[in-house]
Amino acid sequence: MHPPPSAPDSLPGGGKHPAPRIRGVFLLATCQGGAEAALCERQQAVVPQASKAAWRRGVVTFKLTDFDPPDDFFPDLVYARALIRSLGQVAAPSQPEQVTVLRELVAHSQWDNVHVWCRDPRAEADPVAVRGALLAAHELPVALPPTAAPGDLVLDCVIDTPERWWVGWHRAGTPASRHAGGMHPVALAADKVSRAWLKLDEAIETFAIPLARGQRAIELGCAPGGACQRLLEAGLDVVGVDPAVVDPRVAAHPRFTQWRMRAREVKLRDFRGCDWIVADMNIDPKSTLESIGRAVTAPGVRPAGVIATLKLPDWSRAAELPGWLELFEAWGFTPRARQLSTGGREVCVVAVRRRRR
Repeated sequence: MHPPPSAPDSLPGGGKHPAPRIRGVFLLATCQGGAEAALCERQQAVVPQASKAAWRRGVVTFKLTDFDPPDDFFPDLVYARALIRSLGQVAAPSQPEQVTVLRELVAHSQWDNVHVWCRDPRAEADPVAVRGALLAAHELPVALPPTAAPGDLVLDCVIDTPERWWVGWHRAGTPASRHAGGMHPVALAADKVSRAWLKLDEAIETFAIPLARGQRAIELGCAPGGACQRLLEAGLDVVGVDPAVVDPRVAAHPRFTQWRMRAREVKLRDFRGCDWIVADMNIDPKSTLESIGRAVTAPGVRPAGVIATLKLPDWSRAAELPGWLELFEAWGFTPRARQLSTGGREVCVVAVRRRRR
């Protein structure tokens, strides 16, 4: 193991404080319940220096051997929602005692922000109250917004049970790492058509999708129109492909057109002039990929990118993801994948067309 680094002379982004000198020899990753095996398989491919230590539903820990990653370490694990340097567990019968034990464990008092979340969303715990207690204990403003700024040093507290917490830290960098538990902080408003709006909203932030006003998007399998609604709000002209009925709030929009047919029935020439292909269909991922491939490889069709949700009928299908990404590469795109916090058992792939040399 490399020795702990000294405090840096300058810090990345907006962070004010250096990382703890006791850095922790474990990584703790949180994920959707059921994704643990897929997460470990991905870890073996991209972070072979770490080895699986322990896991329970929604949490996996990895031991670092002869490897001390940088403060803002957030490798492409696809299924990891949050990734922190674990300093251990805190167990005590009351919250004030837990806070005291936590401060002794972390042996570091200067933080830019505090993230608190529950391993299991159904847990009978109050992360807001715990965060308030930790903010006060570290002399941070109680009204401090929970979204960290890039470069912030964040104290992490994962509530396992009301009596037991996992504690660690990370340096905020990626969009997901700025939010507690890597969870998208936007709630679905009453005027939104479906959860597809929320998933696309998270994808836009996570992947920094370069949507531009005036571009044209075609969504395959659009009903009832949640993703189309989000695209319209971004200023795009939108075509929805689906034989099913689209919500009137979307159907009446002046920049929306519906083609009442299945994706395979769209004439290839009709994809010309399209900037984005979007697909979030409740079908087997191979069928979704066939529909996308048919469109993006058609003569005269050169979209700037693809936003695709690939459903996983069962978790064993996660092993096929590398092959699915290779298809996007073969079609001339650079793909990135992540399991969004707002989605179900599925993976979002955003693929941007490679520039010609």
